[in-house]
Amino acid sequence: MDFRQALSERLPLLRRYARALSGSQHSGDAYVRELLEAAIADNDLRNEIADGRVALYRAFTRVWSLGHVELAHQGGPADATDAEATAQARLDRIPPEHRQALLLTTMEEFSEREAGEILGLEAEEVAALVARAVSEIDEETATQVLIIEDEPLIAMQLEALVSDLGHTVVATASTRTQAVDAFARTSPGLVLADIQLADQSSGIDAVEDILKMGAVPVVFVTAYPERLLTGERPEPTYLVTKPFREDTLRAAISQALFFGSTAQ
Repeated sequence: MDFRQALSERLPLLRRYARALSGSQHSGDAYVRELLEAAIADNDLRNEIADGRVALYRAFTRVWSLGHVELAHQGGPADATDAEATAQARLDRIPPEHRQALLLTTMEEFSEREAGEILGLEAEEVAALVARAVSEIDEETATQVLIIEDEPLIAMQLEALVSDLGHTVVATASTRTQAVDAFARTSPGLVLADIQLADQSSGIDAVEDILKMGAVPVVFVTAYPERLLTGERPEPTYLVTKPFREDTLRAAISQALFFGSTAQ
């Protein structure tokens, strides 16, 4: 597979990983751009990226570990949000390697061996880092959750999962109108949202309406994540693909709450 084909197929998921790792679309996409700019100038790096998904993420990890992209934005862009500032402050409290191991093995579904190749660690070391990350993130305060989902069985599955994590589901909604009304009524600390809703309305539009009412972490659970990972517009930081693995959704929820706004 050549460089361009590899990127077209793998770039959306790399953006997802970078955003979840850094806690914001702005920061995550900046790291991805830095990798692409380096690859344009370095033929060896282009060949490496074309070699496979593990190689792509390993190359990204080198860029991430340098940290100069964040330093270049120190002080934040003019349009930085309070949520992103909170995320950066919290980043300093948990070792990045712990989060990397967790996201690689859950959200990105690499094996512990593959994650070890990406991070330069043994599989056993990756497993230990994942356990530490879960423990550190789960220390966050439990919150109330709004579920926007038009499939009753999936809504029930989501409710059971978030309840097992210690959160409380305060409302479920299957349409845009119901979702907005439920948010206004309950003021949840987290929103889980599907894209396609019961009356053909959009979960994306529902979330946009909600965010005009107040800052809240959002996790999209969708069968079409690539539609929200183009890098061409403001897009969600946290995406989980249907059919979802419970550990993947758990990681996304934990990350969203860890990096989420203070409006909880």
